[in-house]
Amino acid sequence: MTLRLVVVSLEAWDDMWRRNQYLVDGLLRSDPSLEVLFVEPPTDPLYAMRSGEIARRGAGLRTVDDYDGRLRLYQSTKVFPRRAGTWVDGRLAHDIRRVVNRLGWTNGVLWVNDPGSAAVIDALGWPCLYDMTDDWVAADRGSRDHDRIAAGDAELLRRSDEVIVCSTGLQNTKGSVRPVRLIPNAVEVRRYRTPQDRPADLPDRPVALYVGTLHEDRLDVDLVLATADRVAEAGGVVVLVGPDLLTAENDARLSAHAAVDILGLRVRDAVPGYLQHVHVLIVPHVVNDFTESLDPIKLYEYLAVGRPVVSTRVAGFRDEPVVVAPDREHFPESVANALAEWAPTVDRGAIADWSERVDAFRTVLSELEGDA
Repeated sequence: MTLRLVVVSLEAWDDMWRRNQYLVDGLLRSDPSLEVLFVEPPTDPLYAMRSGEIARRGAGLRTVDDYDGRLRLYQSTKVFPRRAGTWVDGRLAHDIRRVVNRLGWTNGVLWVNDPGSAAVIDALGWPCLYDMTDDWVAADRGSRDHDRIAAGDAELLRRSDEVIVCSTGLQNTKGSVRPVRLIPNAVEVRRYRTPQDRPADLPDRPVALYVGTLHEDRLDVDLVLATADRVAEAGGVVVLVGPDLLTAENDARLSAHAAVDILGLRVRDAVPGYLQHVHVLIVPHVVNDFTESLDPIKLYEYLAVGRPVVSTRVAGFRDEPVVVAPDREHFPESVANALAEWAPTVDRGAIADWSERVDAFRTVLSELEGDA
């Protein structure tokens, strides 16, 4: 029997893999009968024009050149802003329904990652899995966006057949509302432990490296700048690798610092090389209710490569054998100390692999498939 899966994602299927992609990839490779429609966030031409960017239509429906054509991507166009009313989400859900009909799929399982996509439950009428990777209700947003996200999150918690959370923080908060299943994140252990050449664009100085999406929800920009001041005194540089979603103001502040190098997005296969060839891996994250909900994928990646790690007291890292600054003020000095000399790479032993999480998800999907 062929299982059809519609995944409504917060992120595009791109070169920087996140939880959804690792799980979908593993499921497709382990089940040759599985078919997946991966729904990417819609384009927003009006917002792009207001931001001085190029407005473009969504990429529509296409097939990925792998998995024997069993993975399809779909991106729609958000013609109207969400503040126009809940009918905007309904229209986006209708677009997904139309694509599913075009594919000839009559039943399957809905997998929602985006708390703003509760309307898809009614549009498809399929068993629904809500996979929570962040508590976006706790993120710093304007009141209108917060209310919309909170309403969508509450509806998904109420109506989904299964709720999966990635962290003990989410397990504690959302588990008080309804039963949830904990399936944490992981890493492709073998790929991160296979030696790679030193990337040519890494500066020829001691490097303190951060890998991940650059966004104020997580990244403490002021702390990065303070760390760069201290790192410069030690003859080093702070390097940031990942998609840059910072505000223009913060992006300019970081770019103007002589000891900060923003390299941008690097393809998935290249990332281990950056992690393997630096003096220290850093986690200058803010500590608040939102970051408390996270199970950072970089935790597993950092541990897998075995380089020294310095972190603020955020969820995940504070419970691992890494250097956790006692407070924000001591973070820059801890990073500078790690740059003083090259420490040997260490084997941190068994680390959770994505294959284990794929098996756990397959169990949940099999149960929901029986209800389809």
